[in-house]
This record gives sequence, structure tokens and C-alpha cells, in this order.
Amino acid sequence: MEAEAKGTIYGINGPVVKVKGSKDFRMLEMVMVGKEKLIGEVIAIHDDMTIIQVYEVTTGLFPGEPVISTGKPLSVQLGPGIIGNIFDGIERPLHYIEKKSGAFISRGLEMEALDPRKKWDTHITVKAGDAISGGSIIAEVQETPLILHRIMVPPTIKGKIIETVTDGSYSIHQPVVKIREDSGAIRELTLIQEWPIRTPRAYLKRIGIDRPLVTGQRVIDTLFPIAKGGTAAIPGGFGTGKTMTQHQLAKWSDADIVVYIGCGERGNEMTEVLEDFPKLVDPKSGRPLMDRTVLIANTSNMPVAAREASIYTGITLAEYYRDMGYHVAIMADSTSRWAEALREISGRLEEMPAEEGFPAYLPSRLSEFYERAGYVQNLNGTEGSVTIIGAVSPQGGDFSEPVTQNTKRFIRCFWALDRQLAYSRHYPAIHWLTSYSEYIDLLKDWYEKNVDGKFFELRTEIMRLLQEESKLMEIVKLIGGDILPDEQKLILDISRVIRLGFLQQNAYHASDTYVPVTKQFKMMEAILYLYSKAKELIAQNIPMSVLRNTGIFEEIIKIKYTVGNEEFEKFEEVKKKIDEFYHRLRERYKY
Repeated sequence: MEAEAKGTIYGINGPVVKVKGSKDFRMLEMVMVGKEKLIGEVIAIHDDMTIIQVYEVTTGLFPGEPVISTGKPLSVQLGPGIIGNIFDGIERPLHYIEKKSGAFISRGLEMEALDPRKKWDTHITVKAGDAISGGSIIAEVQETPLILHRIMVPPTIKGKIIETVTDGSYSIHQPVVKIREDSGAIRELTLIQEWPIRTPRAYLKRIGIDRPLVTGQRVIDTLFPIAKGGTAAIPGGFGTGKTMTQHQLAKWSDADIVVYIGCGERGNEMTEVLEDFPKLVDPKSGRPLMDRTVLIANTSNMPVAAREASIYTGITLAEYYRDMGYHVAIMADSTSRWAEALREISGRLEEMPAEEGFPAYLPSRLSEFYERAGYVQNLNGTEGSVTIIGAVSPQGGDFSEPVTQNTKRFIRCFWALDRQLAYSRHYPAIHWLTSYSEYIDLLKDWYEKNVDGKFFELRTEIMRLLQEESKLMEIVKLIGGDILPDEQKLILDISRVIRLGFLQQNAYHASDTYVPVTKQFKMMEAILYLYSKAKELIAQNIPMSVLRNTGIFEEIIKIKYTVGNEEFEKFEEVKKKIDEFYHRLRERYKY
């Protein structure tokens, strides 16, 4: 549709612009606002007024300027060139913006999300006469050394191929396949398609979740695992390590593709991502991590309305790669900033506020976002998943505030960050008593089949000891630890080994930053083996102080560093050391 003026600006209130003079606008239509053609979206239509939220700074706009219709919803370009790129909240490539406007983003910049001049080596996978429908793969492009980009038919199209090009180099706008639709219309398909960001992409059916997203972080994989296609929240106050935890998950999780959305976070945090990620090496392939990563940078000093769009932009890109058969992990940092954008726009629209000024529709917006996660069978028969991990930033670390509480309604994995743990340098600062995972029963079979049949038995014992420690610490705070019997002193000591040797993890240590699940199991086994042997010694009236003085507890704490990630045979040596400790003390006390 040819762009045309459909109204003029009547009033401006921050990112919210009122338009008069036309009744032809449609809900959620993308529009160009003012002489500088700022990008906006229709969010309400009244008898005599249309309300638009503008995704750029509205300073300098004035009443009477034209508003131009585009005739289509706010959409993103989907095609080769997404992976390894850095976009803003409405999929404008920041590298090209920098070339065009310098260090600061100018207003009204019109540019394509994907490079229209770049040629891609394209392999055509269909031939004339083939019947195709939504999701059918018509071509393949090696987007990066790690990602084979499958060019798919848009979900709404069905027909028969009448002509294809030969394999070769093509730009994203060059037709590669010509089809006759079932309606009789002739259509040319290129390497790209567009998709409205607020509409979930179609799939054939959802599949039951039964395998974990392995992160290499012990407290997550062992105590609170997340499934591929699952949802998780990381709530925590300032300085508790939300961003660092998400960085670790982005670097090490076994997702094929990572979409990192910096939604309203401070600029320095996003800068760290932009500087770190291009230098990082993917542990599985040895290639740069950016070969399988998309970054969406939408910092707190960018227009507030664009935060709202960035979440939907990210999830749409993730769904597109899911449709190709990839497992995609989304890191949204942070959904609280997104909710604050909803609150600001709602306030400017003069809507009736709900709790703490947030709009009454906050829960439904959160559910719309999280329900787009899932493990699915795609239209082309492949299987893919989108896993959503959203950080939540409650003010003062208060988990009773609306965003955290409403998020808990729609997620099944809750990794609660604790201020005291973070301030005592215990990272990841996920607290074992306030966190939970509802995926444990679903993932039990996978762990027992792929790791060990006793995995969850040991996990249960570890959790029991930590809970016992918590109860005992209440007594210790009141009357001191010396009054406790040796059996309870042992629980405190072994829980310390669990906390420092297992749950605490060093992101800057070569072998501790990522730990395979098998090593996690072996570590649990070693700690609980020490516990069983020490328990026997305590039962034989050997004082706890004697057990401590042997140094065995400190030695087991250090196995995370002394035993390499693939050196599973060394755990036999660890066991022998525990046996030696046991026999030495028995001999000494002649039992």
C-alpha cells in the first residue's frame, strides 16, 4: 500500500501522540509520525481521535504535523543476516545506524534491518512442480559457520512451484522461487519475509517437555533445572547478579541460538555484553559465540516505548529460528523495565492504575509473552523450542511487588537471587530455600537415562541437608554452635561443603565456569560419600573437632578446581582419600 497522510498531530504527551483528522487508521498499524517520520504504532482508536505510541524521542514535534500510514502492522524482517547482528528494540541494525548518525541514534532514520546489498550463497532445495505450504523449506543459506539458515515459505502461503533459480549468490530481495498459489495468483518468494511482532508464529502442535536446557551451572542443572521450551524468572535486587547469571546462561547453555534482549538495562551493562560476546568462544564448536547469538540493545536512556517493542521483537526472531528446527534461548534483561514502560504509557493514556501504578492488564501482557515459549513440532515437520529466561528487578529486592508476583503465575522455574549470598561473594546467588523448579518430575527420566539412575536420589539428600542446616542455624544464632551434638555439627559442616564446594561457582575459572552434568553428579556423590563415612565415625563417638582437623572437608570443597571437567576417573582417587581418612581415624581410636 502506498504511504499517505491520514491525519495530523493534535496533542503530544511524551511517547503518546493524539492524532485527529482521519478515521482510516487500523489497530496496531505502523505509522510515520511528523516531518521526521518517527516510527509509531496505533494503540487506540476513538470516534474523533487516534492514539499512537512513538518509539523514538518526540522532543520537537508540534501539533499540525502529518501522520503517515504504512498500511501494515509493526513487523520485523526475517531472513539471513540476523545472527551475529546487534539491533535496537524495533530491529534497526546499530552498526549501520552508527555509520549513518555517529555514536548517537538520530531520529527518523529509515533503514532496512537486513543488508539489502549483501549476497548470500544459496542452495535451492525444491524444484518446479513441488507442492509447498507454510513452513516448507525452499532454500538453504549458510548464515554463519554454526547456523544453516533455512528459507521457509511464509505460514499463510500455499501453492505449487512453477519456477526456481539455480544455486548461486543472491541478495535478500532477489526472487528465488516463483509459485502459483491455490487461489491462482502468481507470487515470487525471496530470501526474506516479514512478520508482525505481536502475532505468535504458527506451528503444528506442542510437544511434551522432557529434556533439560543444560547450562553447566550446578545450582541450576542439579537443584532447579529448566526444560527446553520452558520458562524461568531470575528475580533479585540491585547487585545480586541477575545480568551476570544471564550472561553465564547465554554463554554456556546448550541452546543452538541465543537471543539476548537488553530491555531498559543500564548502558554500561549492555556495553559489557556488546564488548564481551564478540570475544567469547563457543565451547562446543570453538567458533566465536556471536556466530549463534542475536543481541537486542535497548538501554534505559532510549525511548521508553521502544522497551515494550523490544521484548516482542526478540521473541519473534526466536520463533523464526525455532521454525527451522533450532532450540533457541531468550534472555530478557529485564522484564521489570518493560513493565515500567507499560506503566508510563498507561499513565500518559490516563488509564485507571492497578497495584503500584502498573496497568490492570500487566498480568495478561506477561502471559502473552511467556506463553510464546514451548517445545513444538513445526509446520515443516522439524522440532524446535523457545526457552524464555526473564530477569526481574524488584525494587529493594522485594519479591512481593506486582511484576515478580505476576511473573510467578506464568513461569515454572524460579531462581531467586539473595542479597546476603551476593554480598558474601557467593555466586550464582540463587538461594536454595526460596527457589523452585516445576520441571523436576518431567526431567527425571532424562537425568536417570543420560547421567545416572541415582541422580535425583542424591539431589533430594542434598536439599534435605541444606534445609536441616537452615533450621540448625536458627539455633546457632540464639545459643551458639558449641551446644549442638556432633551429629548436628556434622550436618552444618557437610552443608558448608555443599554450599562452598558445589553451589558456589567461579565464572572466571577455566574448569569451574561450565561443569558437565556428569561431573555435577560425581561431585554430589563424593560429598555424600564423605557425609556417610563421617556419620559412621560420629556414631563411634569420634569428636567432630577431630574430623575437622584432618582437612578432608576443605579438600572436598576444592574438587571443583582439582578435578577437571572430563577427569571422571579422578573421583575414584577422591573416594580413596575419604576411605583413608575413615580408616586412619578408626585405627587411631581403635574401632
